[in-house]
Amino acid sequence: MKRAKGAAPSAANTAAPKDVITAASNMPEIKDGQSIALLQELHILTRDGKMNQDSRRKLKQVYHLTQFIEPLLRELQKDHPEGAKPLSLVDHGAGKSYLGFILYDLFFKNGNDGSHIYGIETREELVQRSQELAAKFRFPGMSFLPLSVAESTESSLLPKQIDIVTALHACNTATDDAIHFALKKKAKFMVLVPCCQAEVASVLKKNKGKTLGKNVLTELWRHPLHTREFGSQITNVLRCLQLEAHGYQVSVTELVGWEHSMKNELIIASYKNLPRQRPTERLQEVLQTLGLEEMGHRFFAEQLAKATA
Repeated sequence: MKRAKGAAPSAANTAAPKDVITAASNMPEIKDGQSIALLQELHILTRDGKMNQDSRRKLKQVYHLTQFIEPLLRELQKDHPEGAKPLSLVDHGAGKSYLGFILYDLFFKNGNDGSHIYGIETREELVQRSQELAAKFRFPGMSFLPLSVAESTESSLLPKQIDIVTALHACNTATDDAIHFALKKKAKFMVLVPCCQAEVASVLKKNKGKTLGKNVLTELWRHPLHTREFGSQITNVLRCLQLEAHGYQVSVTELVGWEHSMKNELIIASYKNLPRQRPTERLQEVLQTLGLEEMGHRFFAEQLAKATA
């Protein structure tokens, strides 16, 4: 496979680091087959192989996410036997790429079918660090690109079709950009942990005076604290309806190990080519009922309505 710009450089002459510990028998928190040396490089483990409370929580969070992603990978592998079609995953807002590296280490490192994980991150120093780490561990199926989520949608450095799209704590509209990316790339699955949904709350606040007294539902966001919380919740409700209106089956659950954060909602979307008319109508109804018609463009409300007319 030709390496795209931004991909990890070849490490053919570099031996992959050897683990100090070859099994997780002494550390039940670590999955079997997980590279101890990799966890040390990611600073989840110390150089002497220990974990503090913060790193233990971090590993718990990533492993909890892998529990949701692993069945998606297995389903794709079942649909496409080895050699038939390489799998592809794009991780938006990758940061230090904890998720990407741990997924690759657990599920891809022993394969040779061209499967690939792409990390998208705006901070170039983190992209460079991830490139170096992928080279050090001889992970040829990992690439890292210094792009925003929106930029990646039009980038020629990514395939035209992607199997799985993840976006964890992609702030404000970046989650919607990730959904747009996934829809354009005809992703089979999306795994989303939304963050900082402020735009809808600002529209609710702006229009509060117009609707106060006309609609009893306004009481749900009359107070500023409730405006912020309700705005965050309704943003994700609209995202779910948008995905359903594109034929996806959607489930929403809570992330274990993220209790310290209010941003612990996990949205998983699986493309099933489901009927689109009812969720499209519901999306329009919610926007109109809450006085959010001006947000319709964000959730492709008009395009969806025309498509199902």
